[in-house]
Amino acid sequence: MDLYGALRPLLFRLDPETAHNLAFWLGARAAAWPNLPEPDHAPALRREVLGLSFPTPLGLAAGLDKGATLLPLWKALGFGHVEVGTVTPRPQPGNPRPRLFRFPSAGLILNRMGFNSEGAEVVAARLRHRPAGLIVGGNLGKNKETPEAAALEDYRAAYRLVAPQVDYTALNVSSPNTPGLRNLQAPEALKPLLAGMLDLRKEMGLERQPLLLKLAPDLAPEDLDAIVEVAVASGISGLIATNTTLDRGVVAEPLRAFVESKGAGGLSGAPLKSKARDVRRRILAALRGRLPLVACGGLGSAGDVRGALDDGAALAQVYSALIFEGPALVGRIQAGL
Repeated sequence: MDLYGALRPLLFRLDPETAHNLAFWLGARAAAWPNLPEPDHAPALRREVLGLSFPTPLGLAAGLDKGATLLPLWKALGFGHVEVGTVTPRPQPGNPRPRLFRFPSAGLILNRMGFNSEGAEVVAARLRHRPAGLIVGGNLGKNKETPEAAALEDYRAAYRLVAPQVDYTALNVSSPNTPGLRNLQAPEALKPLLAGMLDLRKEMGLERQPLLLKLAPDLAPEDLDAIVEVAVASGISGLIATNTTLDRGVVAEPLRAFVESKGAGGLSGAPLKSKARDVRRRILAALRGRLPLVACGGLGSAGDVRGALDDGAALAQVYSALIFEGPALVGRIQAGL
């Protein structure tokens, strides 16, 4: 943790993706250390959700550890679960660089990574050596070149490889950086997608493994209500809200114009907090307790996480705040909870 604090000024002078790669290189060295500490979770934090026993409600959101490379480190830092990915069935490089931008003064990240992924086969092989005692989810997506009409087969291909190696899976139909992906949230597209995935889950004998759906924060309220009803009727296990936003209105002026000058991509971090919370509250009201909700989007403190849990979320995930504040954030949130 002290090392991150010392390196942070250097990391923030580097191009964001170069800094990310350097941080992960250092993290891999730490994760390979044979004497990594075991997390010491307060018993009061334990939660039974989705048929799984989480030592704490705090998890790491998808998007940071796309390839499941640092699982021992995330466990040692104290996360109760880690969602790896998004994993696509076939390897793909993602969008051209530059595709990642940080705005430290606002705690804001803009990304248009585009599901850069080593592919499901590589990630699944790595997951076979995951550390014991850490709940791991697999976040799945389709390849960029796959047309919407064939999206189900991509999700099924990734699921076949990844699902046997994780504790739950999540379908990412809400990233703004793969053309057409968000169209899969429409009820007429979502129904056959969820039905096809649940059929495969049964075929593979994984009926007891939770299957979740991750939603965007940019849906109209009435669309959220319709999606909730489709999700509940389908028989999936839960929802995750929210993904990144395309709404530049969450950024205050004068920074907004600077953010807009960086081009397309989804926004995450502190400016998303209010919008994401409003969306989660709408979803929770529509759910009426019928499915659990995992809170994600704009969470960066114990107060933020507690607020999401008090609203009715079963679990919470962080990502962007970890980039700005470093590993010590995990302990602060746990202590605050």
